[in-house]
Amino acid sequence: MAPKRLGPAAVIPATVDRARRIAPRIEPYAALDLGTNSCRMLIARPDGHQVRIIDSFSKAVQLGAGLESSGNLSRMSIRRTVQALRVCQRKLEQHNVSKMRLVATEACRRARNGNAFISQVLRETGLRLDVITPEEEARLAVVSCGPLVHAEAEQLLVVDIGGGSTELVWIDLSQVAPEHRSAAVLSLHDCSFANAGFGARVVDWISVPLGVATLRDRFSDVQDDAGAFALMSWYFEENLADFIPYAGTHRKAGFQIVGTSGTVTTVAASHLGLRRYDRALVDGLVLTSDEIDAVIRDYLRLGPEGRKSDGRIGRDRHMLIMPGAAILQALLRLWPTDRLSVADRGLREGLLYAQMSRDGVFPTADRPAGMSGGKGA
Repeated sequence: MAPKRLGPAAVIPATVDRARRIAPRIEPYAALDLGTNSCRMLIARPDGHQVRIIDSFSKAVQLGAGLESSGNLSRMSIRRTVQALRVCQRKLEQHNVSKMRLVATEACRRARNGNAFISQVLRETGLRLDVITPEEEARLAVVSCGPLVHAEAEQLLVVDIGGGSTELVWIDLSQVAPEHRSAAVLSLHDCSFANAGFGARVVDWISVPLGVATLRDRFSDVQDDAGAFALMSWYFEENLADFIPYAGTHRKAGFQIVGTSGTVTTVAASHLGLRRYDRALVDGLVLTSDEIDAVIRDYLRLGPEGRKSDGRIGRDRHMLIMPGAAILQALLRLWPTDRLSVADRGLREGLLYAQMSRDGVFPTADRPAGMSGGKGA
């Protein structure tokens, strides 16, 4: 499948409309992200300039298992996913949530029986899933990373490595005042990439139909561990050949890559030597390319069995970490930076920001929103 993209450049508003801000509401909001590999949900309340997590759920349902070869969601995958969604439905009832956005991504977009699955979920759980476009998925991932944008970042690349696809968005912030750059990215919640306004410019974006699960499945027949890793990294790079910023030249100063995915946070936790994951230590951490390479070399040294028993990786991720690391290494090889900002946030946080903003609960331009409370999922 060819990568999905938009044509003309776009503009993001640089400031938040102060007139829209009202007193915070106390009702809980929910955001659910059903991806190719995982089902994840956050329930949160606005709390001043913070988004306070009150409950969360995460389960590796492997909805897209076998999709690469069959083109369909399997019965076992559907059964696992429906069971997980029933847990989510009970949590929503428990917290009396009426404001929610429940979305599905690449696996449901690609599967021939995706619509039938969505209907089955509604019938069996009462949950109405919205299959979002690659553009909206990329946009919400960018919004979630807004609080991590550095004031000195003139060029920003946001990378969201998923189970079935990887979204990359390149944003030119050079014409936005440094103190408003984070707010300019957060403001994308109510704009499409094609809309024009005043502020930051979306140079290009792309949705590559390769994520950690689909890349693993594509090279599952390669027995040599290091060989499979090299092939995956090369293959992912080939799918980025026509991404506009890839062909240009940019200086390291003023360039920031923000990575959001389980791969990125796992690599960060491995670098820190965490045996028990701590979101407070990982979210916002800046890793150098040498530090990332050292972690990847350690993963290769461990081999498949060693990674399976490594507490830093976890049993749910040990088969997916090398495809994700291959994507990550390809990205750092291609772009003019030797640093990566780690984001323990993504589509769910973007969905929460968007909902709360539409209701008038949104951070000021000089105090971007944060996440607090709850367990990382």
